[in-house]
This record gives sequence, C-alpha cells and structure tokens, in this order.
Amino acid sequence: MTSSIKQELLRALPSITDLLAGETVADWLVEHPRALVTACLRDAVEEIRGNILGDTGGRCGAGHTSVEYVLELAAGKLADRTSPHVRGAVNATGIILHTALGRAVWAESVVDSIVDELKGYVTLAIDRETGKRSDRDQRIEYLLTELTGAEAATVVNNNAAATMLVLAALAAGKEVVVSRGQLVEIGGSFRLPDVMAQSGAKLVEVGATNRTHPKDYAEVISMKTAALLRVHPSNYRVIGFTREVSLAEMSEVAEAQGVMLIDDLGAGALVGLEQFGFPHEPTVRESIDAGAHIVLFSADKLIGAAQGGVIVGRKDLITRIRKHPLARAMRADKSCLMVLERTLQMFRDPEKLPQVHPTYRMLATPIETLKARAEALGAKLSEALGGEVTVCEGVGYLGSGSLPTHELPTWLVKVSLPEIPAAEAARRLRTDDACIFTRIEDERIVMDVRTITDDQIDPIARAFARLAN
Repeated sequence: MTSSIKQELLRALPSITDLLAGETVADWLVEHPRALVTACLRDAVEEIRGNILGDTGGRCGAGHTSVEYVLELAAGKLADRTSPHVRGAVNATGIILHTALGRAVWAESVVDSIVDELKGYVTLAIDRETGKRSDRDQRIEYLLTELTGAEAATVVNNNAAATMLVLAALAAGKEVVVSRGQLVEIGGSFRLPDVMAQSGAKLVEVGATNRTHPKDYAEVISMKTAALLRVHPSNYRVIGFTREVSLAEMSEVAEAQGVMLIDDLGAGALVGLEQFGFPHEPTVRESIDAGAHIVLFSADKLIGAAQGGVIVGRKDLITRIRKHPLARAMRADKSCLMVLERTLQMFRDPEKLPQVHPTYRMLATPIETLKARAEALGAKLSEALGGEVTVCEGVGYLGSGSLPTHELPTWLVKVSLPEIPAAEAARRLRTDDACIFTRIEDERIVMDVRTITDDQIDPIARAFARLAN
C-alpha cells in the first residue's frame, strides 16, 4: 500500500467528537460513563490507525474507516471493559480441582445459604452472647477441632500463608529440620526453602532425595532446633529405591528431643479417599493422632471450600500463632469463613458427601453415568457439526497437586474440525459466551465429561454450532 493511500485512509477516520454525537454512542452513554466510552472509541480509532500504518499488503480499505466499523470495534472494547473477567465457566478438562478455574466447586446449598446474608452485616468477629469482639476464626474453630481431634484451630488466606505464619511464629531465629526429599516447589515458583528464609527460620536439610531415616533427624537436633517439619509431597511422587520416615517415627524423635513436630499436609483430607478408588491419603486426624503438634492444609482442595489455609494443633501453639503480627496480614475474610464453616458441616456425615459435595460427587460418579453423559454430548455435537465426533474411554486427574499419579477412569468426547485448527477452536470456545475450557490431543478438541453436568450439554452443543458457523 502506498503512502498516499494510507494518508487518505487516515484522513477518512471519523473524529471522536463526531462519534460521540451519534445515536449509537448516545445509547452507550445512558449505561456507561462518558470517560469510559470515550476511551474505548479512542482505542478503536488508534487500533485502526496502527493497522493502516502497518499495512504492507493492501488489506485495509475504505470499510475499515467507516463509522460502523469503528463502532463495532469500540463496542467490543466496551463490552470487554464492563463485563466481569472472573466469571462462570464450563470445565470440560476433567481436572476436578482446576487451579486456574477456581479449584473446588462450592456446594449449591452453601452458596444459597450465604447469598442473602452477604447482603448485610454478619457476625464475623463478635460474640453474640457477650456482645464483645472475638477472634474471627473462633467462629468455626468448634468444627475444625471436632473433625480433626486438635485442641485449637485458626484460619488464614491460603496454605502458603499458613506455612509462612507457622514458621515465623514458632521457629523464627531457630532451625527447622526437613528431609531433602520434601523441599518442594509448587505453583508460582513457591519454594519451601525461600518461604523458610522469609519467615526467619533456618533450614536444616537431612537425608537424601530418595531416602531419609529417623536417625537423620535425631543426629542434627540441637539447642538451636525449634521443630521437625514434614511436607507432604502433594504434587509429585518419588518411586523406586525410597525410604520415608513416617509421622509416627518423626513424633518419637521430636518427643525424645523436646522439639515441635509440624506437618504440612497440603491438600488436607478430612475423610479417607479409598472409598473413591484412590490410594490412602493421610488425613488431618491421623496427623494429630500420630503426634503432630501443628498441622496445616488448604481449605480449597479436598475440603472444597473457599481459598484458605487451615492451621490446627496444640492450643498454646495456636495462641502464639494468632498473636503474631503476620496473622492480621494473612487473615481470612468473611466470605471465606462463611463458605468454610458451611462446607465443613458436610464432613460430619461423610457417607452423604457424594450427594451434597460437588468434588466428591464428581469423584464418585459411576463410570456408566459418565458413559451415558458422553454419548448424550456426542449425539448433540454430531447434530450441530459437520466434523468428526468420537466418544471413547479415557483418564483424568484430581488436580491442584492432589494425588498426581492416580488416574481417574472416565469417558471423553473428541471433536475434529477440519476447517479450524484445534488451538484456534479451543480459543473460540473459551471466548464464547458459554466460556468452555477443553483439552487438545492430536489436533482434536477433547472434553472429559466428569467435570461437566447434564445441564451443560445443550450450552456446549450450541457453542460448537456457533463455532462451526
């Protein structure tokens, strides 16, 4: 494209003043602030201007400088800036605890029970009997001690914060002994040695990556030692020639040497997962019974509540933790505590979890039900598409670093769209009003029906129809 043609196109772009005076923009101004609308119009014009200046193949023409084209582009920008970016999505990946999609799905009964209450004031940190202020986490301490057998409990805003707070409150300036095989890194480059350094505690490594023995702990304990720390390897497994020191063995060493025992369980199971076909995962109560003085774990993984970090254990230690200055900086808010309390109530009757708790419902869904759901989705997609639709068996995972090596048998729906590359199809599904997240395998869109509901089948089929058209 010649320079003169580009200049002609640039001169043809409508002015912001003229655009603001139009009927379409007048309707926008009824709903949105003038400054926001103006910014979207300017951004649209500048984007078109940049496209014209960078056009070397003659792709831009008079249509790109029309008022209609500018308004269409600006309307998209306005919608993007005024629509919530954290919104509902269809999780067709099969990963039940999908970190990027909010981890655990909250129970419908929990959400329903807090909606009206969150419209007004709540008893967050006040004792109804005395009318005096209280620690906010004491409102749900009764449930955490009941379910875990611990003497006391506190809650912070996530488990990484719980780790930092426990070490800062109980071991700052002293040594904490950890097996080399447990120096984990989790999502976001969160590394245990870095956290320990920030807390003021000094890391003492013992054993080897694959093998650690009780004597390794005992030999390094001194007057400078504050605690032994076990970190449960939630997001990886070391297999082969290995030796782990059990929590009971660590408790014996800690008791004999007079130091604390801290257990970072990560996912934090409150019930045995064997009933769902998983290998045994240590529960919080088992850690307390084995002699751990402090146990910390996530609230939004196997508990299935809001993001939070739970700390349970000996009462005097929990008191010290609550009084540390970092505790205020890391405290949980009212929505977290309300969701956590109502979710914990469900664990009083573990046998009902598959009926009332979304995470355990997904885990317990019979394979026959998954097959029927996959066939129903496949049939709907076959009607809507000209591409190939395949229904077959497959595997999925729990996610969020929980039981990383254990596969969940499931049923998949695979879609091949010859006219659209799989990556582009996946992008369009994500940005569709239905907001569907899928997997890609062998240039095909793959959906695991374990993490979708029957009610989502029709919206998914409509989204694919829009994609195909």
